[in-house]
Amino acid sequence: MRRGNQSSASEFILSGLPIQQEEQGMYYALFLGMYLTTMLGNLLIILLIRLDCHLHTPMYFFLSHLALTDISFSSVTAPKMLMNMLIHNKSISYAGCISQVYFFLFFADLDSFLLTSMAYDRYVAICHPLHYTRIMSQSLCFLLVILSWVLSCAGALVHTVLLARLSFFGDNTLHHFFCDLSALLKLSSSDTTINDLVVLIVGSMVITLPFICILVSYGYIGATILRLPSIKGICKAFSTCGSHLSVVSLYYGAIIGLYFVPSSNDTNDKDVIVAVLYTLVTPMLNPFIYSLRNQDMKGALRNLLSRGTFSV
Repeated sequence: MRRGNQSSASEFILSGLPIQQEEQGMYYALFLGMYLTTMLGNLLIILLIRLDCHLHTPMYFFLSHLALTDISFSSVTAPKMLMNMLIHNKSISYAGCISQVYFFLFFADLDSFLLTSMAYDRYVAICHPLHYTRIMSQSLCFLLVILSWVLSCAGALVHTVLLARLSFFGDNTLHHFFCDLSALLKLSSSDTTINDLVVLIVGSMVITLPFICILVSYGYIGATILRLPSIKGICKAFSTCGSHLSVVSLYYGAIIGLYFVPSSNDTNDKDVIVAVLYTLVTPMLNPFIYSLRNQDMKGALRNLLSRGTFSV
């Protein structure tokens, strides 16, 4: 491929967030705090799962990978956004933009597959508790994670290769704070019919199909819970999957708001705001959801703090 003949754009201009210039400092501090909270919170989850032997179970194995994915997902867009707000340089190179698209799609898809694996784990734990250890073996857990990485890599690579073949003449301003695939397709001067078709097909495979699998899993879980004889058993069953269900609601709620609800104006301010929720708020809230709603995580945190206090 001869890149010079395929694209006239050597860089893109990111218009950034729809906020006033005098409010930049306040929002910079806010988003920096959110990003650091995301990093520290998810790193704490990984550390707790690593150090506490009681958390060496399939559910927490998937959770540790989800925490790592959330760190990476936020790191794809947040540092560049914060740097642009700080130094007021809104340009991004062509290669940097294409790379950002790839890693954004990769970690977004990986989130979806990991949440589906966690839903399957909860389904087996509640609907087939006597066979849980046999079904959710270590080899199956590793297989699900490896498969998630491979499928995410393939899906992101398809979009990136097709995007790199497009031409960008004239206006090179992206009305976003990062290189969003849909924004780039709108900006391209080439025919994007194939790209749009691939977005529909691959999007169905990596987002819609996993979402349907999660809904089916929780349908079976709900039916099983309602058949439990005691209120205590119902509350315990709900507590085991409440955290995961909350994260699923945040993740897919943001996706539906971003990609399935059309914008009401040409500036796409709504898309930018929802993208902030999707890339910064959701990964930041995940550690709080799992720590505040999960007794095992609370116990592991208490053990870590008591160990640290004792050593001091």
